[in-house]
Amino acid sequence: MAESEGPSYIDYEALLDPEFSPTAFANSLVIATNNPSDTPIDLSTPLSRVLFDIQEIDTHIHELTTKSAIPLLTHTKDQADAGQRIVTQVEAQVASLTDGYQRLEKEVIQRYDEANQIRIAVERLWETVRIGRAVARCLTLGRQLETQMAEVAGGGLNSGKKEDHRAMVRASHTLLTARHLLSASGPNEEGEHLSKINLIIYLQNSVLTPSETLLRNRAQQIIREFSMSSLASSSTAFTTYPQSEETKSRTTSALLTLQLLNPRLLIAALQTYLRASLTSSLTSVGRALNSLPTLDRTLLDVSARCQNIVALERLLDSTKPPRTSKSESKDQADEESGNLLEPLLAALDTSSLPSFFWRSLAEGLAPRVADLMAKGGAVARALKSQRERVKDSVRECVLRGSQSPGDTIRKAGAWEREAAVMVGSVLGPLGR
Repeated sequence: MAESEGPSYIDYEALLDPEFSPTAFANSLVIATNNPSDTPIDLSTPLSRVLFDIQEIDTHIHELTTKSAIPLLTHTKDQADAGQRIVTQVEAQVASLTDGYQRLEKEVIQRYDEANQIRIAVERLWETVRIGRAVARCLTLGRQLETQMAEVAGGGLNSGKKEDHRAMVRASHTLLTARHLLSASGPNEEGEHLSKINLIIYLQNSVLTPSETLLRNRAQQIIREFSMSSLASSSTAFTTYPQSEETKSRTTSALLTLQLLNPRLLIAALQTYLRASLTSSLTSVGRALNSLPTLDRTLLDVSARCQNIVALERLLDSTKPPRTSKSESKDQADEESGNLLEPLLAALDTSSLPSFFWRSLAEGLAPRVADLMAKGGAVARALKSQRERVKDSVRECVLRGSQSPGDTIRKAGAWEREAAVMVGSVLGPLGR
């Protein structure tokens, strides 16, 4: 710009340099107008230089604006007119966009809000319907269970109907279904909200839990009362074939019921039955050894108890675990096997129930006989004097008790080892 108007002493390049520093520029002016050896520094000369340069630049700007006023004003007016035209066009576009947005808001956004509200309402209605269906299913299962429990009880005191033990299994399946429905309480599962509904809580407390307790107690009672032997000393012990089949069927229902409710309950009930037979036998034999005239009758009862165990073993071996739903708990599914006998044998760590019975009985008898011999007296002398009779009676008791009820043919060599263990437990403490 200075070159177009003529030469100028002002260093425009230094002033327009992007890296221009006012302090460095002032320092250069001071050094240029003063000697480094001068003690008083003259600042008036560089200051005058700066003021003169500013005046010169101001004059130059004034001349340029005066000469170019009309072109500048014309250019400014053209720019303002062009800006106004742009603003007019933009305002029209903005108005069009505003109209489009309002139409979009009315046709889309408002409809979306309405549709979203409808969606929320439908979701809540669906959730309500889902809960209602689950509640209705629970109530249906509850009514079905009440009907089945009435069949288990024989239809009531005044109905005159016979007790239906098979209804125990059906009721157990119904209980399992209800238990699975109530336990499916995870997100989006069928029973998610059932635990919060008072009607379902009442159903659990008044129908499901009492029914499960009744089924468990009834099944355990049937197992405790299981008896199929005809060896008992009482004449009323003899049963007919239909009665035996009814006992098997009733006991099978009890076994399946406990297996369905909880396999551990079944193992515990069977172990209780075995312990009761062992305790009764041990007590009665110990008492009979004190009074030898009652020994034969007592050993007959012990054989009858073992025959019941043999019959129970065959029944367990022939009974398959009930089929449960795929949603059944993993623990119960793991405990299911080919039949109901295998888990019991594993729990007792034995190969057969009769063998377990005789060996456990022999283990308990040995110290009792030793106590009798230690006391001495007439009892000890009677045992020693009738040693062979006691031996034959005990051996016959084992061989007879190890047969299935109703079998008349003995297998040669069968149960001889158990017979030897029993004989040894009684005769061993007697000495030579």
